[in-house]
Amino acid sequence: MTDGKGYAVNDLVWAKMKGFSPWPGRISQPPPELRRIAVKKNIPVKCIFFFGSNNYAWIEESQIKPYQEFKEKLLSSCKSAGFKEAVQQIEEYIVNPEKFEPLFSTEQENRPDPDVEFNKLREAPEETVSEEVSFNNTATPTATETGNASPTTPATGKKSAAKKKVRASLPIKLNVDKVVASATKVRSIGAKAKAAAIEADIISSTPSPKRKRKMLNDSADVSSLDLDTFSPVRRNVPVSHLLNRPVTVARPATPEIDMSSVSNALQSRNIQASTLKFGFLGLGIMGCGIVKNLLNSGHSVVVWNRTATKCRKFQEAGAEVADTPSDVIEMTDVTFSCVSDPQVAKDLVFGNCGVMSANLVGKGYVEMTGVDPETSQDIAEQIISKGGRYLEAQIQGSKNQAEEGTLIILAAGERLLFEECQTCFEAISRNSFYLGDVGNATKMNLVLQTISGVTLAGIAEGLALADRAGLQQKDVLEVLELTNMSSEMLLQKGNAIIKGEFPTHQPLKHMQKDLKLALAMADGLEQSLPITAASNEVYKHAKRLGYGSHDASAVYVRARF
Repeated sequence: MTDGKGYAVNDLVWAKMKGFSPWPGRISQPPPELRRIAVKKNIPVKCIFFFGSNNYAWIEESQIKPYQEFKEKLLSSCKSAGFKEAVQQIEEYIVNPEKFEPLFSTEQENRPDPDVEFNKLREAPEETVSEEVSFNNTATPTATETGNASPTTPATGKKSAAKKKVRASLPIKLNVDKVVASATKVRSIGAKAKAAAIEADIISSTPSPKRKRKMLNDSADVSSLDLDTFSPVRRNVPVSHLLNRPVTVARPATPEIDMSSVSNALQSRNIQASTLKFGFLGLGIMGCGIVKNLLNSGHSVVVWNRTATKCRKFQEAGAEVADTPSDVIEMTDVTFSCVSDPQVAKDLVFGNCGVMSANLVGKGYVEMTGVDPETSQDIAEQIISKGGRYLEAQIQGSKNQAEEGTLIILAAGERLLFEECQTCFEAISRNSFYLGDVGNATKMNLVLQTISGVTLAGIAEGLALADRAGLQQKDVLEVLELTNMSSEMLLQKGNAIIKGEFPTHQPLKHMQKDLKLALAMADGLEQSLPITAASNEVYKHAKRLGYGSHDASAVYVRARF
């Protein structure tokens, strides 16, 4: 049972999959549903059972290490809850392997191989096949089990009364002969035509679309017909093994911000802090770096965050802490808002104890959240109606740029308020632009985010293609860096993809949100964005796989798998 490297079934190992940290696993017999993958010539692979996720995948032997030998070195390779659970489970297995026998019993079950079943169906006479499926569908004993003669007369092909009786007892009136014939035809014409062939036959044997929907949604009827053996119409079928990854997708740990350090960019600027008092709503990925630079540049800041404990570090650094958004408005001259999405931005303004609850006369409100033009306009109208002043200041940049103070600010709205915020913008950005009326900055931001999102999806697909083609991804990046396509973003995201680590600089769900807003804006302007729409679907899929809180470069997971 061993190979040249000495790996045998039941050996405990560390298995490294692209995009993930080394994970504790066990060399296993592949379950029937895990199809053999296509691998490069002469590259051996092993089927790995991943502890914690209870999942299987094919892993190249070069990415497998003995568990005990590398335990001390790799225990600190990941700090997620799923990883800790996996380590705990493998340690329990070492102490008491019998406890895990029910978990591994599926590897040895004598479950039928779908390919073998297909061949049986294809090679058997059509009438016999129809009879067999009919009996299996109704859990009726076969002729062999009852000792009776076959219900089909081979010489004439006529159905006997016994077969008619079985037909009458079927739970749904589906022409099984046609479905089986379709299965045989599908095997001969190839996988590409499978869906069309079977769907056409099912529809032709179904009296109405309403009846068709009933059949496909009735799990009892479909399972009794065993259509999953050959039909593309599946319900509640586990598909996690298709990703070849541990099921648990923990968000990468975001390091706490270091309030004691001052960025080089900020040190190089001679900023005279404004005498105005500024408020800040939201201490998320971007907000933390922005507030840190405001404080380090000498500005007076009052902060509020939904999770109050996040305010503690900033309070220790000199910021005041308010209990509600309306309190921040009352305590300051100008308030910045930087939260996750348009709905949260509106909740801060119109919700309980929100901005509109305060006295806004003469107060400035600066919206830094990535919102659509309509949301920005709605907020502006309400702020102005209560005597306040409004400016949208959209952010271009990442978490690192927010901490370094090298963001780009796109502003629109009241020009005087823009001038009053200049010292703040100098502290947090390398450049700020005034674009005129409310809405222009949000439109510009969505245009830039569209370009960024599509480009990132492109580099992810390119690296996925390189990997599948047998090229070294690092070589692709080295060549790319020498071309006129080179950019800081592509190189940074590309390296994150190669490492398989996606520390959050801009969450994937925020990128997908901006693409969705851009598509909505384009729809209102009757502008077609087919490439953006396709990219949006890729991000949505990656988000559904559990990567919404990872960096946007995690879109590679969808492109690769």
